Amino acid sequence: MRRFLMVLGLVVGAAAVTAQPLPRVAPEAAGFSKEGLERIDRFWAREIQANRVPGAVVAIARDGKLVHYGAYGFLDKAAGTPMPPDAIFQLASMTKIMATVGALTLHEQGRLPLYSRLDEYVPAFAKMNVGVVGAGGEITPQPAQPIRIHDLMRHTSGITYGGRGSTAVHKLYPSGSAAAAVQYSGDELLAKLATLPLLHAPGTVWDYSLSVDVLGLVVEKVSGQRLDDFLREAVWSKVGMPDTAFEVPAAKRARIARPLPTDPITGRPQRIASLEAVNKFQCAGGCAFGTMGDYLRFGQMLLDGGALEGRRVLSPKTVEWMTSDHLGSAIRNQVAGVEPHREGYSFGLGVAVRRHDGYPGTTITGQRARRSSRSTTPPMRRPVKRPRRRPPTTMRSAPHSSAASRIAPAGWPSTTSTSTPGRPSPRAVSSRRRTEAAWTARRSRGLP
Repeated sequence: MRRFLMVLGLVVGAAAVTAQPLPRVAPEAAGFSKEGLERIDRFWAREIQANRVPGAVVAIARDGKLVHYGAYGFLDKAAGTPMPPDAIFQLASMTKIMATVGALTLHEQGRLPLYSRLDEYVPAFAKMNVGVVGAGGEITPQPAQPIRIHDLMRHTSGITYGGRGSTAVHKLYPSGSAAAAVQYSGDELLAKLATLPLLHAPGTVWDYSLSVDVLGLVVEKVSGQRLDDFLREAVWSKVGMPDTAFEVPAAKRARIARPLPTDPITGRPQRIASLEAVNKFQCAGGCAFGTMGDYLRFGQMLLDGGALEGRRVLSPKTVEWMTSDHLGSAIRNQVAGVEPHREGYSFGLGVAVRRHDGYPGTTITGQRARRSSRSTTPPMRRPVKRPRRRPPTTMRSAPHSSAASRIAPAGWPSTTSTSTPGRPSPRAVSSRRRTEAAWTARRSRGLP
């Protein structure tokens, strides 16, 4: 089956490189129509003319070949600087996927097992509490089960973003990753989070959060390197991503894309805070910079099963597992609550995953499909059976952008793909219990 990858860079999005990031192919030879691609040009011309975005860089690849690579509008509209293909963008939450891939390389080495406890690396997290909010806004702490590294990767740790809710617990947390990086050092953030009540019990609810920022700080402790140095060695240098970093050197700063001074949606002033203030730690949740060409190569590496041009980052099985459903039926899935178009998605390790073919708002039960409350697609009579080869994938991250992929047959053992929908199979439950017992036995013998 042919594989398709599209990455979009906006001012506050992702971006591109002057040299061609992948080998070129004529659109017609890759199954694209020239007329269809011209619609992309017209769309961006309208958006830029309407002042909804200052500019963008768009790349489309199929089967590892570059089909479309265009720069539109302005790098800096106020200065009248046109957008170059090698513009450097603040990657926001697309940083999360790269940090998760880096953490998975440590998992493959046996240095960061997914089922290991967070407090093994940061002892302050040994005794966490869930904050139960009463009718009057008072918080009652209740002891929580341990946070696992797995929870950090799939946003089920109970840690939250203060800017994504209004409860008494939300008000205790930093609003977001970038805000936390400006206010706290890495050690200060860990110390603060360890004293706060969790919004949910670990392993029970998906909630977009500072979890990946904590994961990045754990990676630094395990690797003994700053996150930027570790990711450059483990991921970026292997993939060929020379312009991706947490700090943009002075020689490249003129290539940074600037947002419109006023947010066209809210009417409020906007800026890239990390350009005006020095981050106190390299936040894995949203602080990296990069180009479209770099990120296109990163996406192609994942599509190719963890390697690009003969240089391997992850094993194919790890990529398959990463892009599988890790929520299943036992964990409350709130992915759709982040943005309306997330309906129908679940979550893997660092990435959002499609649960089935077709419009994501459609849910499949047994042999029939039914519409969700917000879906406009008609119900199907029965799901279409497809071969198990890897289907086309579109990179996307939640919710600024963490990657979207279709789920592979594998996944966390408590999830099911062939047994009764919405219920873990006995074999899956037994498998998870055996896994927990195995890790307990290893830890008791002092093994990693």
